[in-house]
Amino acid sequence: MDGSVARPRPYLALSLRLATAGTLATMSMLVKVAGERGVELTELIFWRQAITLVCVAVLLAAMGRLADIKTKRLGAHARRAVLGIIGMFFVYGAVMLLPLAEATALSFTAPFFAVVLSVLLFKEKVGRYRWGAVVLGFAGVLVLTQPAFGLGAESSVSLFGAAVALIAAALVAVISFQIQDLNKTEAPWSIVFWFCAFTTPLMALALPFVIGPHDAETWGIIVAMALCGALAQILLTSSLRFGSAGVILLMDYTSLLWATWYGWSIFERTPPASLWLGAPLIVAAGLLIAWRERQLAVARARRTETMEP
Repeated sequence: MDGSVARPRPYLALSLRLATAGTLATMSMLVKVAGERGVELTELIFWRQAITLVCVAVLLAAMGRLADIKTKRLGAHARRAVLGIIGMFFVYGAVMLLPLAEATALSFTAPFFAVVLSVLLFKEKVGRYRWGAVVLGFAGVLVLTQPAFGLGAESSVSLFGAAVALIAAALVAVISFQIQDLNKTEAPWSIVFWFCAFTTPLMALALPFVIGPHDAETWGIIVAMALCGALAQILLTSSLRFGSAGVILLMDYTSLLWATWYGWSIFERTPPASLWLGAPLIVAAGLLIAWRERQLAVARARRTETMEP
């Protein structure tokens, strides 16, 4: 399901993904704050991409590594950019529509979609463990969203917001496969640069219709959000270079701790019972998938060793 890894260094990959989780949680918090201040979603995404593009170009020039962006796979970068920008709309949209902790918990369904995609796209045989994990995970989704169905006293999650979050998770799963494929031949800097280079002009076309006047504090939030996004993009891409998606996704669950803390300290929101009941089911399912992926990887390695003369 995970495909090959360009340069296997599991501990480095886990550390990078742990840093990614905290940075992305901070970015999501800033997205939500900016949205509450009236910043349009399209404008936020434009600044996120434009500032990342400038940062990457400046850093590469300063390090004398502009050659890193050279590629013979513009088509693959373009396909990643199309899905990536669509995914950003759904990811940011979920953060704006839902409480931060609930949006984060629903984002953890990405491994479940990855299992389904591995069957549909790669014809991989998936056994009872991983299918059981998928069922368990989506049971957690139902628990988490049950107030929206009128089954609980506290309505914290809208059906529309939950649907947006689940679509975002499915797109993240697809994009993870794309990035792993690109990592076989491309440097992390190249993947981030071309993603922003393709999408920034597209977002610029819509900017005159959505940009609004902002005070200095709001501009500071926008810039901080974009810088967090740029850093997270580099960390995420690098983590996929050094470790398989099925294993390093474990670290993503730590972002729920950040999201819960931000929700309480900034948005003054105490997580409802549905989060405490549903999120552990989703996390447990993700851990089961990662454990099973690890078992299968070890078994494949042993078979390979046995076949060698």
